[in-house]
Amino acid sequence: MARSKTLRPADRREQILQHAQRLFVADGIQHVSTRQIAQAVGISQPSLYAHFKSRDAIAVELSERAFALFSGRMALAAVGGNAIERLHRMGTEYVAFGLEHTAAYRVAFMLERPNADIADHDAVHKAGMGSFQILHDLFREVRGIDDDETAARAQSTWASMHGLVALLLAREEFPWVDRAMLIRL
Repeated sequence: MARSKTLRPADRREQILQHAQRLFVADGIQHVSTRQIAQAVGISQPSLYAHFKSRDAIAVELSERAFALFSGRMALAAVGGNAIERLHRMGTEYVAFGLEHTAAYRVAFMLERPNADIADHDAVHKAGMGSFQILHDLFREVRGIDDDETAARAQSTWASMHGLVALLLAREEFPWVDRAMLIRL
């Protein structure tokens, strides 16, 4: 292992997150070890543990960061205009985020964490639900009620946006129509 130069702890932490995200996207979280992450960074495995208690703790932090950035963009899109305009902006922002921040999107939305403990699962779930709540609030506002149908409409819309991003990332070779038109519709 090549020794990495000494960095401030905050910079080393960022370096670990960057390398871990790349490895998680390439191989899946469950196939990446802390030893591999440490090796990619150029530090020892015990040095990595000075920053993160586990591989899953790294995945949680990456997911929480992605959802925080995503939620900020969705919240901005949800401001001003009528409900249809806000919904279109939110859909556009959802897709734009996924395509601009592909690694963050994949870690937050698409990678399985089969060995995550309850606390890790709950932290990621809470972050993701905060993002979803912005869309759900729009549907609740328009319908004037928060019932199962309101939740179903919000969930169906969320799933449609996610499906489009996932397919655009995974199936670039598909004969897609004009991307801007596809996203707009």
